[in-house]
Amino acid sequence: MTRPTLILLALDESPFLELGKRALRSVGYETAIAQDADGLARALQASTPSLLLIGERLRGQSGLELAAAQLERFPTLPILLYAEKDTHAIAKEVLRVGLSGYICPPLRTDDLVTAVQRSLARARHLGDWVRNEVGRTTASLQRQVNDFDTIFNNIADGVVILDRQGRIVLINTAAAYAFGATPESVFGRPVTQAFPHPDLQSMLGRSAEDGLKYHEINFDDGRVFNAHYTLIPNVGSAITLQDITYLKELDHLKSDFVHTVSHDLRSPLTSVLGYAELIGRTGPLNDHQREFMGRLQASIQNITALVNDLLDLGRLEAGFDTRREIIQLENILGYTVDLLGGQISAHGLNVKFHAAPNLPALKANPLRLRQMLDNLIGNAIKYSHQGGEVTIELSAEDGQVILQVSDNGPGISQADQPHIFEKFFRGENVPEGVAGSGLGLAIVKSIVDSHQGRIWVESTLGQGSSFFVVLPAHI
Repeated sequence: MTRPTLILLALDESPFLELGKRALRSVGYETAIAQDADGLARALQASTPSLLLIGERLRGQSGLELAAAQLERFPTLPILLYAEKDTHAIAKEVLRVGLSGYICPPLRTDDLVTAVQRSLARARHLGDWVRNEVGRTTASLQRQVNDFDTIFNNIADGVVILDRQGRIVLINTAAAYAFGATPESVFGRPVTQAFPHPDLQSMLGRSAEDGLKYHEINFDDGRVFNAHYTLIPNVGSAITLQDITYLKELDHLKSDFVHTVSHDLRSPLTSVLGYAELIGRTGPLNDHQREFMGRLQASIQNITALVNDLLDLGRLEAGFDTRREIIQLENILGYTVDLLGGQISAHGLNVKFHAAPNLPALKANPLRLRQMLDNLIGNAIKYSHQGGEVTIELSAEDGQVILQVSDNGPGISQADQPHIFEKFFRGENVPEGVAGSGLGLAIVKSIVDSHQGRIWVESTLGQGSSFFVVLPAHI
């Protein structure tokens, strides 16, 4: 059985109140009475009236203000105002507040019932329109959600969205399949539990510590993914995974090719250099011939050095660097600085070297670390201004040895910094006359990687560069 429509009358005691009750009940409406603001609040809390009829004044309080307050709480509740007089000001205020309308004397029973019925009908039509709009909007949103799901799950790259606690709140099929799971099986779980892959765990840990954003994730079946970690304000974070297996395969093919060619070139280059040196022994040379022979020998030596660098890099990348000894890095560093003394003097540099006391030992290849130091300190010397300063610092923290090599040279642009450890890369602002093959820092990075360390650069154009190397101490 349908319940009668409830009309709430918020009116002072008056003949109109009695008229209203009788008129509304005579046509089947149910009524409730509230005669002050507290009573009105209680009535609205206890029941759900279909319409509120409120007086212009209610126990001395403004009916318009009370009506406005109720509309804030119940924006779809139709409200009629009973005013003592029909004035332009009243009509204006009713429109401003947003009431359904107003009535005023002289009133007949039919007038009151008609006004109530008209307001209820308008409210029903408005409700129907709102429901239709909500339905239309909901359908549109559902289509958009479906489209988003289709796009999200068909993206070739893997995407994982985490909340602030590191739980998986969104994951596409590519990301789940990369780790041998399904989206349903990992949804809502902490990512560290859902995907206990050591490379992913390392990326998440290092991202929290030092802001690392990129990391390679290697799988036993040969697949390699480039992972990108990004913080999302007010949400959590995102991990994207790009399959770079084919790029790694191409890089290996290229490296194998370079290694083979370099190996095949070294023997003939050695022969050419040997014959060039023997030419002077076959008879006297004039000044021009000696000059040309000197240039020829220098060029051959440069090419031989480049070939040797390529072979070194190939051996490092192939994992042939297995020799390990217990060493003190400060001893190798002191030896390197002494050997580079001639270059330091030629540039008029002030070299500051500081090693913290009682540094822990490293388990490393001393020849490779010497090569790493030669390249890093040699670069600092080469790129420093005449009379500049080079600072070398050694320290230890949390079971790691930290090397910092700083110069006050031209610096490295932000655009170049992500590429400086790539083979054959040289910055756009390299000073004229500074020779180099672009392999030194690539070799340094390979040496650091083979010792399970990390390397990065901090640099500002015109203010110099600082290279940081972190190596695990021998326990």
